[in-house]
Amino acid sequence: MIVIRNNEKKPSLNEFQGKKQEIYLALENSPIIYPYSSLHEFIFDLFLRENIILTARKLNESGATFAPFSTSKFNPQIWTKTKYGYLLKTDILPSEAIKDVFTNGKEYAFECSTAIVLIFYKAVLETIATSYFNTLFQRLLVWDWNYDKDLGIITKRGRDFIPGDVVYFYNPDFGHPVWTGENTVYLGEGLFFGHGIGIETEEGMINALNTLRRPNATRPAYLISQHSRLDTQYLSQFTRKSFSTDRKVYV
Repeated sequence: MIVIRNNEKKPSLNEFQGKKQEIYLALENSPIIYPYSSLHEFIFDLFLRENIILTARKLNESGATFAPFSTSKFNPQIWTKTKYGYLLKTDILPSEAIKDVFTNGKEYAFECSTAIVLIFYKAVLETIATSYFNTLFQRLLVWDWNYDKDLGIITKRGRDFIPGDVVYFYNPDFGHPVWTGENTVYLGEGLFFGHGIGIETEEGMINALNTLRRPNATRPAYLISQHSRLDTQYLSQFTRKSFSTDRKVYV
């Protein structure tokens, strides 16, 4: 259930369109209370979640491939490979570096957790002012779950998945450590995106991971009761404009 704490009137469902309506319904129909400090924060969350979903689909179409760190690659004109990950070069703006992953995807190869962090960065870039993004995320270091503290990833237990959440399919009998599991974005409508597998239903994701088990495996992959989200209360202060004062941006 959606609760807005400062007594601002909650907008109606018909003030939104498309994916934002689906997100709204998932939040409102949840048995979990979703408290927002303001109407602005609530609407920001809808836009951010929608951008996470759109960005996941863009990555799926980008041409970026799946690879472990040993055979990974990032555009060398923008990133420097270190033993900890890929470090942004000092003369490149963070916003331009993140955009490059999605527009120049054939220059990139990485695994699924790196994909999630990149999706989060790109979605935040699409939702807040570019100037704020470049201030918050200077000298990016990207690989696995390395991320700037200002991204504010929050992980909780439970299966109350809202579109735009990141969820994990665990593969206990993996054949190669890179396939221990698959981090995915829940796209809504029963679909998940995982880098290296693509867009699948829950059953499709599990079936794909089951083909990546060691010989004579007995334990199937499964979706764990956990979800990761961004700190919208913190990030909403950096938005381009106040959503709550311009109803046109709802759609």
